[in-house]
Amino acid sequence: MKKKAAPGSIKNKKARHLYHILDTYTAGIQLIGDDVKLIRMGKAGISESYGQFINRELYITNMHLAERENDRLVIPKNKTMRKLLLNRRELNKWEKRVVEKGVSLVPLSLFFNNDGRVKVEIALVKGKREYDKRQSIKSEENQRELNRVKKKYLNHIS
Repeated sequence: MKKKAAPGSIKNKKARHLYHILDTYTAGIQLIGDDVKLIRMGKAGISESYGQFINRELYITNMHLAERENDRLVIPKNKTMRKLLLNRRELNKWEKRVVEKGVSLVPLSLFFNNDGRVKVEIALVKGKREYDKRQSIKSEENQRELNRVKKKYLNHIS
């Protein structure tokens, strides 16, 4: 049984369908102002975002944050670029891997850890072909059907 997402966590559901996940890592993220409040309220999106290296630092680009309405003014955030906080050794390792053809960085989820800090689960991915996508859908449907039959059989026995 899958775990439900904790309140305030945001998942990138398309990523697991579109990409083969090679490696994952949990990183901190540098946030500004009331970004934490927006994420806690679920007003952020990472479905179209990706990771990119700029001056040997890793940034998450195209992360969507909704507009925050203050008492007097509306602060537009929309598509933002935020720095990811990783050790230099990890950055160097991933920077070498991203240079390979067809490999990129995609955030899988945005969540709060036990200390209340915002973390990003970022993955090193390679794009799936069309037949890979069809095959994964087929295996998921087969697994669902198998679980249904098991449940029905177990209920029938007891």
